[in-house]
Amino acid sequence: MKIYYITLNTPEEARRVGRSLLEQGLTVCVNWFPITCAYRWEGSIKEEPEVVLLVKTQAGYREKIEAAVRQEITYTNLIAEISPTQVNQDFASWLDREVPLSALGREDLDSDTIELS
Repeated sequence: MKIYYITLNTPEEARRVGRSLLEQGLTVCVNWFPITCAYRWEGSIKEEPEVVLLVKTQAGYREKIEAAVRQEITYTNLIAEISPTQVNQDFASWLDREVPLSALGREDLDSDTIELS
């Protein structure tokens, strides 16, 4: 299993990206929530609202997820991959039913794939 932590500018962007990922079968579930972002940009410190989109999926979908995000936004954002070491069995079973690993070629799987059976 992988979780992608994706930063976006607005809840509308998160909704569009999340629905696109769901419609393409690239995720079993998404969540988004508002945060405040402080960052360095061109020599000064900026602070502004931001939205985080969490994407719960199988290993091996990174490139397709990044492509789906790029279809919705063009600015520089964070797309970070998180690898949980443990997930409850009910969730893992749901994920396996909705976004099966068998849909991927073995060459697409990450070398650090964790078996959650």
